Amino acid sequence: MTVSLYGMTLAELETWLVAKGEPKYRALQIYTWLYQKRITSVQQMTNLPKALRDRLAYETTMETMEEVTRQVAKDGTIKFLFALHDGTTIETVIMRHDYGNSVCVSTQVGCKMGCEFCASTLGGLIRNLAVSEIVEQLVVCQHLLDKTNERVSSVVLMGSGEPLDNYDASLKFVDIVTESEGLRIGQRHITVSTVGLVPAIYRLADELRGITLAVSLHAGDDDTRGRMMPVNKAYDIATLLEACHYYYDKTGRRLTFEYALIRDHNDHLEDAQKLATLLSTLPCHVNIIPVNYVPERNLTRTSKNQIQAFVQHLQHLGINATVRREMGGDIAAACGQLRAEHSRESV
Repeated sequence: MTVSLYGMTLAELETWLVAKGEPKYRALQIYTWLYQKRITSVQQMTNLPKALRDRLAYETTMETMEEVTRQVAKDGTIKFLFALHDGTTIETVIMRHDYGNSVCVSTQVGCKMGCEFCASTLGGLIRNLAVSEIVEQLVVCQHLLDKTNERVSSVVLMGSGEPLDNYDASLKFVDIVTESEGLRIGQRHITVSTVGLVPAIYRLADELRGITLAVSLHAGDDDTRGRMMPVNKAYDIATLLEACHYYYDKTGRRLTFEYALIRDHNDHLEDAQKLATLLSTLPCHVNIIPVNYVPERNLTRTSKNQIQAFVQHLQHLGINATVRREMGGDIAAACGQLRAEHSRESV
């Protein structure tokens, strides 16, 4: 059975090689080829003996995804649809900012969380991604950026799926891409998004990592959030915020709260008041996200004037809030949209 080179930490690769009778130091050579020189075939690892290269070619895999389609927006956003070994598809996005290039990776094929505003959950959860499948998304994006001498400067686990529902793979991905001998992306430049899986938030807090936690809140009361997000029935807002306070107390890391603004759902000034009251004692930033149009969802975007009024009211109440810069507006920008379009066309 083959193993993926992209699915192992440096320490795991050392252990694997030693078990095969190879010197431990070969692991660092391989890691350098994978993540710093970024080769695409083990036969390009020219400082390895040919016998070891042949063995790696037989017993390991590297790139297994196939690019199905690519969309490029006017603002430089690039969205990929990748086919995996079993024919399922996932999305990955490169977003260009003034401060560098950010990559949004998927952690699952589909999603079971059922949030009403999200295209990723259409069709439910098919399966978790393997660690190597998450890492490979980032490597492919870096390969593309290499052509223009650019680098991935930050990563968000915010694509298809709930990262904390695939906890071990998501966090091992963080371990691999932050290796000092690998892609060298600092933990402070990695954001993990969650709908609010409370036990996993406590677990993550206890690991004392330096990553940013982004929590999908989207409402300031349980009735509204419960209609939008089924997870609220398991973990209501009070339970979720208790976990968020614990996370901040343990890590000292300010949280981000995502708030998808939907006309006549959660966009009135009284909604802003509720939100401000909830977050008044927690160091945080609120990311206001005007909802993206999804054909399968009957949701309407809040007007520009109301968006501005909502944000200004939060700021007046002492909450650090901004409107997320919209990227890829002329392509299928929202998580799951490109995959959903491909599924409809394939029927």
